[in-house]
Amino acid sequence: MSLANPVQAAPIVDLEAIKAKQQATWGSGDYAVIGTTLQIVGEQLCETANLVSGSTVLDVAAGNGNATLAAARRFCQVTSTDYVGTLLERGSQRAEAERLKIDFQVADAENLPFDNDSYDAVISTYGVMFTPNQAQAAAEMVRVCRPGGTIALANWTPEGFIGQVFKCIGKHVPPAAGLNPPSRWGTEAGIEQLFGNAVDVVAFKRRDFNFRYCSAEHFLDIFRRYYGPIHKAFAALDEAGARALEADFKALLAEGNTATDGSLVVPSEYVEVVLRKRG
Repeated sequence: MSLANPVQAAPIVDLEAIKAKQQATWGSGDYAVIGTTLQIVGEQLCETANLVSGSTVLDVAAGNGNATLAAARRFCQVTSTDYVGTLLERGSQRAEAERLKIDFQVADAENLPFDNDSYDAVISTYGVMFTPNQAQAAAEMVRVCRPGGTIALANWTPEGFIGQVFKCIGKHVPPAAGLNPPSRWGTEAGIEQLFGNAVDVVAFKRRDFNFRYCSAEHFLDIFRRYYGPIHKAFAALDEAGARALEADFKALLAEGNTATDGSLVVPSEYVEVVLRKRG
């Protein structure tokens, strides 16, 4: 006699292997080319978080340093971290050009090399949301933030343009089984699940970032060459698969384009989350 509905074991997820693969993905292309266009997001996040001059700030998964530079421009004492060293080098070059004193350190968002309660504020823009072990990354942000301190995040939403971009990628190059999507960080339920009773929610604001490019073709050329997840997705596909992915991207861009002058302006929804660590 056999069971009509046998219980299937949950897939075993090798988070370390996934992390290594993701690290290679974000190290491919040249994310800094994309990252510099997002600078306004870091500036706005620092304002929403009300960062205080002289405070200690940790930027987690900082990339090429948008939020890092924004905090340093407000005379905060900033430590900028990422697990891709080449991106930190780009951030360091930007800081040197502006004569900003910033400490850059290679670090894993899931295992931050800092003591408990070390920072007045812990921030991340479109960074920590991509960690495979989301609960561990959230716990680490809480751990290194002092009681009463601020955790401030900018995260893409599932419904927004970039959320749809990742769904499009997943249609052609399926993600590893058993992982929560990065866009979980762009939902109120996801933030509650990840941070729980360790924090109070100070702000949860929906905003749009406008991707501005000369055309859809220009956008695709830049992202295909420089944005790691798209760069790797195309590299994983054969010629027919690449054509199908490109067609889906073009349809998505056409649907979202608000420009009427022949250029490309695509709003992408994200959320600003400001949390206060409980004492």
